[in-house]
Amino acid sequence: MPFGLLKYGLNSEYPGTHHFNPTTELKKHYDVVIIGAGGHGTGIAYHLAKYHGITNVAVLEKNYLGSGNTARNTAVIRSNYLTEEGVTFYRESVKLWQDLSNEFNYNVMMESRGQLTLAHSDAAIRSFRWRAEVNQHMGVRSELIDRQQIAEMIPNLNMSEDARFPIMAGLWHADGATARHDAVAWGYAKGACKRGVELHQLTEVQDIEVTSGKVTAVKTNRGRIECGCVVQAVAGASSIVAKMAGIPLPIHSYPLQAMVTQPYKPVFTPHVSSPHLHVYTHQTSRGEFVIGGGSDPYPLYNTRATLDQRETLTAAALELFPFLAQARMLRQWAGTTDMTPDYSPIMGLSPVDNYYLDAGWGTWGFKATPICGKTMAELVATGKVPEIIKPFELERFYKYQQINEAGATAASH
Repeated sequence: MPFGLLKYGLNSEYPGTHHFNPTTELKKHYDVVIIGAGGHGTGIAYHLAKYHGITNVAVLEKNYLGSGNTARNTAVIRSNYLTEEGVTFYRESVKLWQDLSNEFNYNVMMESRGQLTLAHSDAAIRSFRWRAEVNQHMGVRSELIDRQQIAEMIPNLNMSEDARFPIMAGLWHADGATARHDAVAWGYAKGACKRGVELHQLTEVQDIEVTSGKVTAVKTNRGRIECGCVVQAVAGASSIVAKMAGIPLPIHSYPLQAMVTQPYKPVFTPHVSSPHLHVYTHQTSRGEFVIGGGSDPYPLYNTRATLDQRETLTAAALELFPFLAQARMLRQWAGTTDMTPDYSPIMGLSPVDNYYLDAGWGTWGFKATPICGKTMAELVATGKVPEIIKPFELERFYKYQQINEAGATAASH
């Protein structure tokens, strides 16, 4: 191994295989243009190329690969939702996550750690009992556990009955996990580029041309591209990009902040969340404590961190884990979440014939990455909406058929 690394380092030419295609001029026409090179955009491109043989695809990213919410989330994976539509959708995504590293021969560092959601009131316990029943009925491992079980599972958790909001019970979700967020985008992009897809970073979409109800071209800072169809997967900028195509979306974007401590000796494994305290945390394999919470209470297209949210998250985290008072903060960041009225995504067709929507993910986009790539690619390739994403169509807001997942948030928004 040392001699191999030395030979690699002293080689005058790059001896390895490039992960992604080198920067080239944009072609005049692509069969599919995907706006956004996060996990969703690259996942769609990967599935189009590998499973449907569609390789004349351009993935456009205004910054760098995975620079949006893919790089700005806390990498939590779960399927313990509330509605049958939501549980079914995220259950299939978790199944794909479990084999994702083998899928494209790239380690996404997935860790099965389980998720514990804490109840601080009788109302929360009733809600958790309901969720557990729905989850179990749909084949998802969730169960209501008591204080003793919680204390045995996480000895470091503050179980005092004198706490401001004492812990009364918990929802244990054995399928909860985490993964390396940037590795997901890199793995999908590598597999897509290997099959002929073009990745164009630093390529910002400035306008979308629509003629007779169909997209005909996309204008970028590097030139105009004619296209057969367009898929938008731009997370927090969903309403802005859709507006270019003349599509109004019922979405408001909010900052979502998180932070991480310096590494420490491992003390607990599960992901722990408290919707009541608006906070969640887990310790990574590197020893860092990741701490996050609900979205900021005001709409904003920005990814700046604030002292106010740092103090709020810190105070809530210390109520659960007082020992974190000794932890030193390493960094703080923010993403931009695209929230819908019913806390469920918007996937599928749009009012523009050849324009497909992958939007409204709020704080759940990362965990949906594999199933989104698979189903959206199927939609583009066949023109038929997969059954699993039909409930998430834009038309549900006009038919009054919303899918209310507000009660299934890990930290209330």
